[in-house]
Amino acid sequence: MTTSKILQFPAAGPVEIAVQDDDRTRTFLLLHGGGGIATMTGFAALLAGRTHSRVLLPTHPGFGGTPKAAGLTDTVALAEAYVAMLDHLDVSNVTVVGNSFGGWLAAEIALLNSPRVSSAVIVDGVGIEVPGHPMADVRGKSIAEIQQFSYHDPAKAPQAGGGPGPSPDVLALIGYAGPAMTDPTLAERLGKMDIPVHVLWGESDRIADPGYGAAYAAAIPGATFAVLPRTGHLPQLETPEELLAALLALPGA
Repeated sequence: MTTSKILQFPAAGPVEIAVQDDDRTRTFLLLHGGGGIATMTGFAALLAGRTHSRVLLPTHPGFGGTPKAAGLTDTVALAEAYVAMLDHLDVSNVTVVGNSFGGWLAAEIALLNSPRVSSAVIVDGVGIEVPGHPMADVRGKSIAEIQQFSYHDPAKAPQAGGGPGPSPDVLALIGYAGPAMTDPTLAERLGKMDIPVHVLWGESDRIADPGYGAAYAAAIPGATFAVLPRTGHLPQLETPEELLAALLALPGA
């Protein structure tokens, strides 16, 4: 079931969020990356069907043609909107799982110390700066070229479509993350996390390599780090069964 919820919170005023809500028992909040909601819908169905969990899958405002409130100017503001959404839904013991930009967003949600969030899983996240492990600069590249960076086996990538120039979702992403897709303050702020955090990384990720992922985990007190074999930047698309197994094996996730 997909509905739109209009929420009020101080930082941005009224915010409308379209969220797919498979309402069951245990709760997961899944956060997609710059590729949009389509990169996470299949995994959301797999997770809900296999575990009988409640799976919340929002579309970030501004993605997929959805409205975006003027106050949503950065990743922190979006994180605050999602915490407000969890308050509105009155859910608890939520595991937040985010891929790519969604991983950065999961980290920002964890840093807000909501009592509704019990753990976070960062899957090939972005947002920090790691000396010696720069993120790939995909600005100006076609979708097909970006897929070469994103998959262990690019033959598994969906057929690229669309015309020249950035897609609307990429423009929405830049609106939150900025052109560099990093926040120079994030790595230091990660040291303030006080919930269990797990970092999962594709061994063939060429957007942000496993060394970048190891640094992400090292910046978070007590975080675990695991490399997923035969997968790239989008494990939920390329190796969903392996990602599911890794997720369910995590303590407290």
